[in-house]
Amino acid sequence: MNIHPIRSEKDYKKSLKRVEELWDSTRKDDLDELDVLATLIDVYEKENYNILPPDPIEAIKFRMEQENISKSELAEYLGGKNRVSEILSRKRKLTVDMIKKLSQGLNIPAQSLIGQ
Repeated sequence: MNIHPIRSEKDYKKSLKRVEELWDSTRKDDLDELDVLATLIDVYEKENYNILPPDPIEAIKFRMEQENISKSELAEYLGGKNRVSEILSRKRKLTVDMIKKLSQGLNIPAQSLIGQ
């Protein structure tokens, strides 16, 4: 294992490439190296890339697409078909109760539903 701190974009890209090489390995040494690299990459990304949480409506639409959820099924969490249309068209904001129901029922992180 030959690991160094990630101090530049070049180091970062080199580390990502190494992660790809190690990804399917089952060797303990490779898995240890992968674990350490993942931690270093995570720290570098948090320090150098400002990744914003997704837009709440986009998070809902994404989950709907992932799970093949219809608008009528979504009404169960939002309180009716009209409310679904208002929320998805951004005419109405999510309430705390809606956020709780969506988070628990559809497994959408509450932070994604709260937005910025």
